Amino acid sequence: MGKEKSYDTAIKQERAVLVGVIRPGETQEETKEYLDELAFLVDTAGGKVEQVFTQKMTRPERATFVGTGKLIEIQAYVKSEEIDLVVFDDELSPSQLRNIERELQVKVLDRSNLILDIFAGRAQTAQAKTQVELAQLQYLLPRLTRLWTHLERQKGGIGMRGPGETQIESDRRMILEKIALLKSRLKLIDKQNETQRKNRTQLIRVALVGYTNVGKSTIMNMLSKSEVFAENKLFATLDTTVRKVVIENLPFLLSDTVGFIRKLPHHLVECFKSTLDEVREADILIHVVDVSHPNFEDQINVVNETLKDLGAREKETIMVFNKIDAYVSPETQEEGEEKPVFTLAEFKKSWMAQHNAPALFISALNKENLEEFKQLLYDKIVVMHTQRYPYDKLLY
Repeated sequence: MGKEKSYDTAIKQERAVLVGVIRPGETQEETKEYLDELAFLVDTAGGKVEQVFTQKMTRPERATFVGTGKLIEIQAYVKSEEIDLVVFDDELSPSQLRNIERELQVKVLDRSNLILDIFAGRAQTAQAKTQVELAQLQYLLPRLTRLWTHLERQKGGIGMRGPGETQIESDRRMILEKIALLKSRLKLIDKQNETQRKNRTQLIRVALVGYTNVGKSTIMNMLSKSEVFAENKLFATLDTTVRKVVIENLPFLLSDTVGFIRKLPHHLVECFKSTLDEVREADILIHVVDVSHPNFEDQINVVNETLKDLGAREKETIMVFNKIDAYVSPETQEEGEEKPVFTLAEFKKSWMAQHNAPALFISALNKENLEEFKQLLYDKIVVMHTQRYPYDKLLY
């Protein structure tokens, strides 16, 4: 009897190349940070980044996004290194996507498509799955033609209107019908959620907001003693989780929301607006910041802009600087780093002087300064609860 053959059934990790354009006014450092974030997105999606290409341009090329010379350089690398995937840091138009794929002969994704792919893998509830599917179909609709390139010879011209054109039209109709169905399904889910929220009266509502991967879910677990999924990946939490929390004698509702990110696709924001109703209807926002991130101030601005879009910018907000255990101070700073770094004490003083408001500095992982955090939260909720429900016996 011969030897049995064995087959490796493990999913092969896709090898990727990143492409970014440096625009006028953008520094090399800023572009590097954007591409580092893109690399983290690829890692979260299960890929491995092998090389990064950048090009300085006034504006992207209409046909191929990058210049011809740069595309030839990418093509040579992709061929010699047997790369599976090329990811662009900006949204590509349908024609750019088609032209680049034709030249490179590999799978091409843009930032929007990559984020959608991660969202599709992370969605757990019916609402999140419906929102992701809707966003994917809205993204796919203008890009339908590239799926039918094998029928190119049969389109256009008198007597040449063949099945390719018919197939695209029927596909487009099917997608439009599915989009309408998903939108009506989301409206129904929104009504159900609204009913649920109405049933949560007589409790102050607090929402955790912040950039993706700053530690919101870890704080949620720590305050509510529940097991909300948390890991060091982008968009680990996609579904809004609401928990009843009690500090001393005071119950309130705490919700953990999807993290924000720069260059978030517009149609994705639109689809997820219903999920972010928890933010719009919250009484207090806890804005969590990863203080160990070199560009956390930019992340604060991205979150503030998103809150402004949601109409939640003026809400009572507590700033919580998390991950102080990973903060790089001048003593631990590596040689060759140009950026001056404050000590944590100096940063605290400068932040409070600038914004004239108390800010908390904690480590949710190591449970540092948590009592101070809980006390501030308790004080804010007591004031709000007493004003809103003056005859409630909960506090007495």
